Amino acid sequence: MSEAAAPAAEPIRILFLGDVVGEPGRKAVATLLPLLKEELKVDFAIVNGENAAGGRGITPKIAIGLMRAGAAVITTGDHIWDQKDLLPFMSEEPRLLRPVNYPGNPPGQGAIVLETKKGRIGVINLQGRVFMKEGMENPFVAITRAVEEMRRETSVIFVDFHAEATSEKVAMGWHLDGLVSAVVGTHTHVPTADERILPKGTAFQCDAGMCGPMESVIGSEIQPVLERFHTALPAKFGVGRGAVRLNGILVTVDPANGRATAVERVARTWHE
Repeated sequence: MSEAAAPAAEPIRILFLGDVVGEPGRKAVATLLPLLKEELKVDFAIVNGENAAGGRGITPKIAIGLMRAGAAVITTGDHIWDQKDLLPFMSEEPRLLRPVNYPGNPPGQGAIVLETKKGRIGVINLQGRVFMKEGMENPFVAITRAVEEMRRETSVIFVDFHAEATSEKVAMGWHLDGLVSAVVGTHTHVPTADERILPKGTAFQCDAGMCGPMESVIGSEIQPVLERFHTALPAKFGVGRGAVRLNGILVTVDPANGRATAVERVARTWHE
């Protein structure tokens, strides 16, 4: 008699939440993330915390709070260094990532692999160059190197590509198709309706959107932004208030090969 085939490994469900903006976004994530993990049967949660501290950067206290709420990994972007007390913490907490393509040898790391009940899951944080701060290494070269190294440990890899230009994000999706489980963009704070699975099995979305106040201009108070557009004079942008829209994406991955099998946008409204 032939032996029975081994049961297929259970799929891994990865939830990613877009840029958390200020206190309203933090409160929404702290409240809703535990509920979403249960409702959506999430195995692993990633949160972009790059605007969590008053709209610019993140602090150690805020990072710890997001992790306590259920984030296994926190990604960031171009505002990572805006809160100076973060520098020592970056070297102590490997689950808080900065873009992997920062030049030189900055604090912290841009990638991590964590062991879970369903196997190893890797996360890579990457930053674009088009319309972004100068000085970053070529993201296409840097990610190729990072993925090659990470695939020695796992084929389940999630990439947060923090970038402005749609073309750069789409190109990155095609560049990594078949090499990673998902490429999801952050930074613009506006969720895009282009979620899909590319031909070789990589889930893709140009931008996951933000977890921030709805009555705002991508998270900032409306009036100062309008004044800036009207006068071109400097203005201080505070974080908006009121109801929060939590935006993200849920990716289901086959742990046997790292390919995405399903992808769907996640959106919830939270009122304090």
